[in-house]
Amino acid sequence: MGAEEYENRVVGFGTAREAFDYITKETRYLEGHGGYTGTIAEKGSFEMIKVPDGEDPITYATYLLDSGDRRVNDKWGPAYCVEFDAGKGKKGFFFFGVASS
Repeated sequence: MGAEEYENRVVGFGTAREAFDYITKETRYLEGHGGYTGTIAEKGSFEMIKVPDGEDPITYATYLLDSGDRRVNDKWGPAYCVEFDAGKGKKGFFFFGVASS
């Protein structure tokens, strides 16, 4: 079995947990429950990633994926998340990683 990268932006939730619960449920609805979708639907947990001062959160997350950072490239590991400013006082959560496909 292989692996696929996934990225999901979620806005409108107060916490990362609420956003994660929403996006995994929504993705399972869209992609099915059979497993090996290569999406966040395969993940049962997530971990927050600390973004270095002065870095854009989404750019940093994409860098971690593109550079093959071992923390975020484990298809059996958790999803990863960075928080970003979605504007107008809203928080956004960017979930990313690699999932089994």
